[in-house]
Amino acid sequence: MSELRRRGGGRTESGAFLLGRREGQRRFFRAAVFYDDLDPNAYSSGVCILYADAFERLWGFCRAHGLQVLADVHTHLGDSFQSEADRRNPMVARPGHLALIVERFASDPVWRHRTGVYRYEGSHTWTNLSGWRARRILNTGTFA
Repeated sequence: MSELRRRGGGRTESGAFLLGRREGQRRFFRAAVFYDDLDPNAYSSGVCILYADAFERLWGFCRAHGLQVLADVHTHLGDSFQSEADRRNPMVARPGHLALIVERFASDPVWRHRTGVYRYEGSHTWTNLSGWRARRILNTGTFA
């Protein structure tokens, strides 16, 4: 969370792909690839935007390290709700993909139950797993 906070500088959204491995229904985080490492202009509009060449670099990194995209995470200035742009433009449009949204540009403290957790179901539909349900999904405590 501190790296998301640093990259956004308290002025703009920032984001990352969370990579790791799946074992059954569980996801085990191993690495993060930040959007601006994939495209230095990812935050230039004030919101996170990535184009095809950034995804090509992401998939190459995953292949080279034997990892999968488990989720994406990005920050919002206000609450951790999913914006209309977020709903219409999933970072990974595969059913089961998780999108996490962190409020207040990831300012301390970041609590699991205040993190937006959304599961993509396909056809631009999502299941909201936020609030206290997020504590069962994000098994980490308070993020630093």
